[in-house]
Amino acid sequence: MAAPIEYEVQQLKEEVINMWILVRSQLQKAKNAIVNFDRDLAREVIVKEKRVNSYELKIDRDCENIFALRTPVAVDLRFVLAVLKINSNLERIGDIAEGIAKYILNTEHSFSKQLLKESQVLDMLDVSFSVLDDALAAFENENTILARSIFQRDEFLDEINLSSTEFAMQYINEHPDELEQILYIYSVIRKIERIGDQTKNIAEEIIFYVEARVLKHNNDQA
Repeated sequence: MAAPIEYEVQQLKEEVINMWILVRSQLQKAKNAIVNFDRDLAREVIVKEKRVNSYELKIDRDCENIFALRTPVAVDLRFVLAVLKINSNLERIGDIAEGIAKYILNTEHSFSKQLLKESQVLDMLDVSFSVLDDALAAFENENTILARSIFQRDEFLDEINLSSTEFAMQYINEHPDELEQILYIYSVIRKIERIGDQTKNIAEEIIFYVEARVLKHNNDQA
């Protein structure tokens, strides 16, 4: 006798949570590798990206099986549709962590504490952890209030990204010997801004499956 669809939906939810935890760990290790200029840790992030990709493929297959064999309706249908998109967003965040790790392997010199502080790159990463953690809690608990709280914090990441070009030019003028480092940090900032975008997309999907609303084209996101 086949298990009820509720069991398969719960199994799918647990798989997504496990992938979430792995992606979060990848991002944390990428941050630690930047702060400590730890190339071995950066290599570990790159190697483990294969696990993230494997999770994505497994979750996609499980979603397809539920569609094919269970024909979900109502909230179960919305949940599986949301998971497909959340899965893709998480995989992209994993790609970003890998990209940051590659920058560390490509540069020959560590990043100065002054550069890390003035660029606000570590502040951006901390906010990324915050929104990623809150998105996970919102997903686990079907908490749309918490999901909505992510939108404003994403604006913080956008603001730093918008000012990063001017900051980079000024820092290069004042510290021409750190040209390579500032260019890599500038690139990292651009990547972190995309983490905010991906997490905002995740929040929208959580609200969609819980409230049956689509916010992607709602400008005020109320």
